[in-house]
Amino acid sequence: MSTRTATATVLFDTPGPKATLRYRLFGVLSLLAIAGLGWYVYAKLDAAGQFDPQLWDPFQYTAVQQRILDGMVATLKVFALAGVLSIVLGALLAAGRLSDHLPVRAVSSALVQFFRAMPLLIMIFALYHAVFPSEPMPALVLGLTLYNGAVQAEIMRTGILALPRGQGEAAYALGMGKTQVMALILVPQAVRSMLPAMIGQLVVTLKDTSLGFVITYPELLYAGKLIASNSTGYPYIPVVIVVGTLYIGLCLALTGLAKWLEARGRRGANRRTPAAA
Repeated sequence: MSTRTATATVLFDTPGPKATLRYRLFGVLSLLAIAGLGWYVYAKLDAAGQFDPQLWDPFQYTAVQQRILDGMVATLKVFALAGVLSIVLGALLAAGRLSDHLPVRAVSSALVQFFRAMPLLIMIFALYHAVFPSEPMPALVLGLTLYNGAVQAEIMRTGILALPRGQGEAAYALGMGKTQVMALILVPQAVRSMLPAMIGQLVVTLKDTSLGFVITYPELLYAGKLIASNSTGYPYIPVVIVVGTLYIGLCLALTGLAKWLEARGRRGANRRTPAAA
């Protein structure tokens, strides 16, 4: 018996005929339940007239198309500001958590834990009413920055700590200070491993811009709500399809960028690897 087969036998017992039949029965019942639920939802929406082809007529008007375009521009504007600021804040908090000074490390750790634990919707709502009344954009940008900056800080900190300790120790032995070690040795190496996770969090930031809906910021979801409420027949399903498709397209574009950067980083690392003797 091979090592792979022995390991599989130890970790997982092959099901017998009765267990196999039971698993298949559970799978069929699960598929039937999902199909039944899907049909129930479809029937309810169809009874409400949400699949009427006439509900797509409002999207032929220039004013509706312009409102969707304006909503996308507003979404991208908030995302750009919050994305850049969250990375800057994350770098500062990560540096603070890695600091040798206990007060700086304690304050940075407390801020990271607080903003990660605070529900983002509550934070945005509180900032809108307490700090930026009647100004939804600053409240949304600041809320996204604080929450996602705390998450980015943990991504950066764990990426730096994952490097071999010998990298920093060798630099310290050469007489370099901690700032030089971080800026010249550790961070450039950690960026390649952190980049996919950081861009993945930026995708989360992009999706979280839809929370501006609750504070009436005219982003993409809010624009869709206005289109649905101001059109005959309340075309919520067409609006969801259009708005959801745009969000998915933006997120896929960011994900593709992450994969491209990761592949480019691997190619660069391979080119810098010395050839074997």
